Amino acid sequence: MTIRNRFLDCARNDDGSFGSRVWRCGVMEPKEYQQKALGQVKRYLDNLYAARNQYEQMVAQGQGSFVRDYPSVAWEQCDIRRAYNGKRDGLGRPLPSFCLKVPTGGGKTFLAVKAIDLINTSFLKRQTGLVLWIVPTTQIYRQTIKGLRNRDHPYRQHLDIASGGRTVILEKTDRFTPLDVEENLAVLMLMLPSASRRNKEVLRMFRDSGGFADFFPDEDNVEGNSDLLDKVGNLDTFEAESAFWGKQIKTSLGNTLRLLSPIVILDEGHKAYSETAQGTLRGFNPCIIVELSATPAKGSNILVDITGIELNREEMIKFDLHIFNKASPDWKDTLLDSHNHLEMLKEKTREYEGQTGDYIRPICLIQVERTGKGQRGSGFIHAEDVREHLIDVMGIPPEQIAVKTSEKDELKEVDDVGGLMSRNCQVRYIITKQALQEGWDCAFAYVLSILTKPGSKTALTQLVGRILRQPFAKKTGMKELDESYVFCFQQQGAKLLEEIRQGFRGEGLGDLMGRISVEDEVEGLEEEERLCQLRHKFTKAAGQVILPVFVMRDGSGWRKVNYEMDIASRIPWGQTDLDKMSSLALSLIEEKDFEQVAGISEDISQVIELKEAITLRKGSLKLDSVFMARHLMDIVPNPWVAHEFGKHVMDGLLGQYEKKVVVNNFVFIIEELRKHLFKEKDKLAKHIFREMISKDEMRFLVVANDLGYKLPKKKRVKSARKLTKKSGEQLERSLFDYVPEEDFNEMEKKVAWYLEEQERLFFWYRNIPKEDYSVQGWRKYRIYADFIFTVMDNGENEFDRVFVVETKGLHLKGSEDTEYKRSVFDLCNDLAKKTTTNQLGMELESQKVLYHVVDEDEWQQRFNEILYI
Repeated sequence: MTIRNRFLDCARNDDGSFGSRVWRCGVMEPKEYQQKALGQVKRYLDNLYAARNQYEQMVAQGQGSFVRDYPSVAWEQCDIRRAYNGKRDGLGRPLPSFCLKVPTGGGKTFLAVKAIDLINTSFLKRQTGLVLWIVPTTQIYRQTIKGLRNRDHPYRQHLDIASGGRTVILEKTDRFTPLDVEENLAVLMLMLPSASRRNKEVLRMFRDSGGFADFFPDEDNVEGNSDLLDKVGNLDTFEAESAFWGKQIKTSLGNTLRLLSPIVILDEGHKAYSETAQGTLRGFNPCIIVELSATPAKGSNILVDITGIELNREEMIKFDLHIFNKASPDWKDTLLDSHNHLEMLKEKTREYEGQTGDYIRPICLIQVERTGKGQRGSGFIHAEDVREHLIDVMGIPPEQIAVKTSEKDELKEVDDVGGLMSRNCQVRYIITKQALQEGWDCAFAYVLSILTKPGSKTALTQLVGRILRQPFAKKTGMKELDESYVFCFQQQGAKLLEEIRQGFRGEGLGDLMGRISVEDEVEGLEEEERLCQLRHKFTKAAGQVILPVFVMRDGSGWRKVNYEMDIASRIPWGQTDLDKMSSLALSLIEEKDFEQVAGISEDISQVIELKEAITLRKGSLKLDSVFMARHLMDIVPNPWVAHEFGKHVMDGLLGQYEKKVVVNNFVFIIEELRKHLFKEKDKLAKHIFREMISKDEMRFLVVANDLGYKLPKKKRVKSARKLTKKSGEQLERSLFDYVPEEDFNEMEKKVAWYLEEQERLFFWYRNIPKEDYSVQGWRKYRIYADFIFTVMDNGENEFDRVFVVETKGLHLKGSEDTEYKRSVFDLCNDLAKKTTTNQLGMELESQKVLYHVVDEDEWQQRFNEILYI
């Protein structure tokens, strides 16, 4: 069987068809910034196609010398405000070349896959052909080819859609024929060193191997060889023209590439800008070169420039970045803090998995000074010193620790259990020096522990980009799990920040520098705190505002609502509707219960073979009502009620399906029941909440100025950068004279800047979560609004309205959490209208308090309505 048939056989479905499996899987859709980038690529390619046709017509008419290079013409037609740097291929023809500038975590490989499709459809007008994909490191090579060969991976899915299910992934040792390239989209992976013409390894690419003879005329076909050399003049040959057979073309991989004029995808393109590398790449006679880089080299044609802000907005990266600079000179203290933070994150991920079913295992990367066998005990922090301390002192199981160096790569073993993001993987600590600097990627990496001593020549920020990628490319909604953390010790503050800055620039994330917070410890001193004072002109007015809260009748008095005592304990679980669960559709496939282990087959026609099938959770895969009840108790706290719910659902499903089907879907049933019970709990709690209000058991008011929120008269904050107006001028309408910039995300800054410019606004206050004013609704967690501000209508320097406003990013618009908060705030507004101003804590009869939830895509319009309508 040929290479073509072997690879296509791998891509076949059970019924012999191609590609349908891709659509059944569901294909990852581009993010908004990726769609915008691909739109720009398509515009350029459409213009490139038209400009090339015009160029070829002029050349055919003998007027080629009067026509500009068509890539430059197409570039100008796209109104790209950067000059185009023209290139020529090995035959002197115009060579289109552009760069996708994509920061770390931006999905550059996905964009490259989509660009291949656009190049074929918009520029080359075909579905098949050769793609030469060049990468700079072994790590990137492994990750890329793994994704491209995995038919369930989005990279491969999109390639299969583009090729109609006929995708072939090749390495340089594979042989392929003209028919393989004609009938398939063939992607050939190469390492960057293999693309350097002077490298010994690449010289072998241009040796006659006999494996590509079908692409060339027969040796004795003198005329055919001569004609081909006239057409492709840069082919490598054996003989001089004076030889008996004339020049003989080498039937090598290198010459084959020159004949096929491949699409070239150049990953980390900035590393291929030496004269030698550029000459070799152009010598392959590519039809187009697409560079991928976070930091493009000078001379690169940047067609798409994606910013870190766009990535953050689309939930691709974990931001903010927190840097903890320890005062202690002992690296073990820094390691301990890193470990403690990881433990906190571990608890958060358990809570998150309980709510969503999504699995995250936070990982700590540890950077040391030495890793070599003979370097231990030399006064430097060694990888094995750290491993021993983790195991012997901190009690970390050995299987949770891996060392990654140029000599020792314990992460290779992780691939055998499905990778670092697999549930089967136990690794939580990865110790390295520089080996993860480039090409390594795991979204579970949250914490970077830098154990290099102050003044160490090892760069402080070499690993910063490795902890930025957001798991599953979506925010969790838990602040701790949506941010990243760096721990170091005794670094100079200014130098630390500058090195982090340089690290971010190296990852293409320079525009996010404002989202980094650095917490320094000064040895022997507590962290410096700043006392913030009320602005004198707002002192009297601030004292007039005491914001209302939900309170419960308690005998003859009132007290604040307690969620567990007043709401959770009253939920009538007997009214829970489980009918929907009885119609739950179960899978008849036992995929969840087996792990299949495949290896390379000795039968070349089979490529891979199943080595063994392992039953997961052997001996415990059964209908366990106690197990189910335990997994429901964070929603239904009464174990007896949880047990009855589980039994009711299981009995109903067993009446519809065979027992083995229900057993095979046991985990799925638990997950669906959790989701359903959460919604039922929310519905019942909301009913109880409103019923207590209607019975006058609960009110929304201030009681004797004791049960209500008073604006603070002073605040202590950690020393940080001060927020200023957008122009750089000092704030004037903020309630306090000092407002830390770190308390604001980008949207909240825009709101603060907007409020500063409004004449009708009296003062505004940034409400801090867990510290300031909150509203207890029918769910457990309190609602902490973002802003409290006052508005004056009478123009007499007195306010008559107070607004409590929660802002929501675009990614949270319409979410369940957003709609819940909007519902609670609507109830607050309704109750405030029915309550006297005195009960609401307002001293003047004309004053009102209003609550709003404002979405990012309409925030300015909504604030205009709030202030002026």
